[in-house]
Amino acid sequence: MKQIRHLWQSWRRREDSDARPQASLRSQVVMLDLDIVPNDPLVLYFQTSPGVVDVERLEIDSPVLDSLRAAGVKLVVPLVSQGELIGMINLGPRLSEQDYSTDDRKLLSDLATQAAPAVRVAQLARQQQAEARERERMEQELRVARLIQQTLLPHELPNLPGYEIATYYRPAREVGGDFYDFLYFEDGQVGLIIGDVTDKGVPAALVMATTRTLLRAAAERMTYPSPVLERVNELLYPDIPQRMFVTCLYALLDPASGRLRYANAGHDLPYRRHSSGVDELRATGMPLGLMPGMKYEEKEVILSKGDLVLFHSDGLVEAHNSAGDMFGFPRLQETMGQQPGDDTSSVIEFLLGELASFAGDDWEQEDDVTLVSLRRGVTKEVDKEPQVDERPAVESRNRDLWQRDWQVIAEFELPSEPGNERKAMEEVANRVQDMEISATRMEKLKTAVAEATMNAMEHGNKYRAEIPVHIQVMTVDGALGVRITDRGASQPIPEAELPDLEAKLAGMQSPRGWGLFLIENMVDELNVLTDDVHHTVELIMHLQKEGE
Repeated sequence: MKQIRHLWQSWRRREDSDARPQASLRSQVVMLDLDIVPNDPLVLYFQTSPGVVDVERLEIDSPVLDSLRAAGVKLVVPLVSQGELIGMINLGPRLSEQDYSTDDRKLLSDLATQAAPAVRVAQLARQQQAEARERERMEQELRVARLIQQTLLPHELPNLPGYEIATYYRPAREVGGDFYDFLYFEDGQVGLIIGDVTDKGVPAALVMATTRTLLRAAAERMTYPSPVLERVNELLYPDIPQRMFVTCLYALLDPASGRLRYANAGHDLPYRRHSSGVDELRATGMPLGLMPGMKYEEKEVILSKGDLVLFHSDGLVEAHNSAGDMFGFPRLQETMGQQPGDDTSSVIEFLLGELASFAGDDWEQEDDVTLVSLRRGVTKEVDKEPQVDERPAVESRNRDLWQRDWQVIAEFELPSEPGNERKAMEEVANRVQDMEISATRMEKLKTAVAEATMNAMEHGNKYRAEIPVHIQVMTVDGALGVRITDRGASQPIPEAELPDLEAKLAGMQSPRGWGLFLIENMVDELNVLTDDVHHTVELIMHLQKEGE
């Protein structure tokens, strides 16, 4: 309205210079800030009845009309351009207290005819300026988000002898919500993270940066994936913006043994390709930041030589072709089984080729596509005895068992101090008390856990309280497993041998040495795993054992 008033005053001065009567149109220009809704009847009237409108003579039920009258407006000159009401000139009583004449009304109509297009142009120019500022702001925001994302994505891949790692990342727009990361630990293990933040732009980039920082901090303090995700979820939940969350999968690889532990916070399931086919690595859990108090299932597999694992985001499986069909999880699993190459890069190239063939030339990428492939290579060695060459890096007395897809139901650590073997025994008993184990077999399990824990603290960790014994309780296929892990890999665990009672009584053998023999006779299976850092004793009892 300020621009309209300026046009009116300029016009009046020009008329004065032409010696028109100076008082002919001297009146109050009433400046109003009206909130006019589009369906107000007065708007429709102004659009269909061009010309000067006498407010006092109108008989329309309109809140806007009531406001005009209350403000002392006598005449309204609607400014209509291309059938749209873009403004109004509101006039109060003439200062001469005379009525507006016919000439006055004609002059006002001429003014409206000239002013309406000018006001329209001014509005469009202002709108274009505002849109340009908004585009500039968005471009700056995207530049910041791109910088954050590019800075945080790994610039180098892990160098793991005996393993191959390849990655592919392509955002759907200038800035994506996907991310991946690699963590390195002193004991040689490597963490692999892949995630997806809902939303895009700077908010998603900031949440991504925060999540990455929290994951790294938690992983430094906690040994295994499940507690890491639990901790990050609790820290992320109070501060994450509304309607945002993060799907994330955290896997921990022990290169020496090929053991891959993993927990999943609502992310797409990885696929493992092995000699028998392709299967999913399933573990349940809600996305990070969605709600507090979440627990995350932890599982593990042993990667044999030649096994390949594909971690991916939903941009691949949720891609659509021109017919509206989705690429989907079954197609991805089938495609992985058909891929002819062995190295990680060829797997990614093959999958991207299949995606391009499926989606077609006119495909418009809907979401970020992130792929991380991990493969345990087949090492070829020469000039060694066959039996040495064929031995695995990890020695296990029952390697088939380690291929099982265990479900971890409890996990805890105890300082290596005398007496904590009883705490371990009681904690395990509490965690499995609802399972179908007879009282007799429960006592045997407790005895085996206590003996194995004591051995781990004494012989493995040398009763150094700062080095804890790690204990896992697991189930799979009707079996219960307990794993007790120490850090005494420099001292090999001997085979369980039948003790010579007479030799011990005669002092020819140490009175110790009953441990493994006792443990082996308390459980259904005893397995030992050794790598460069750890010893793990695995105790297995079959549920619903016949005769019990």
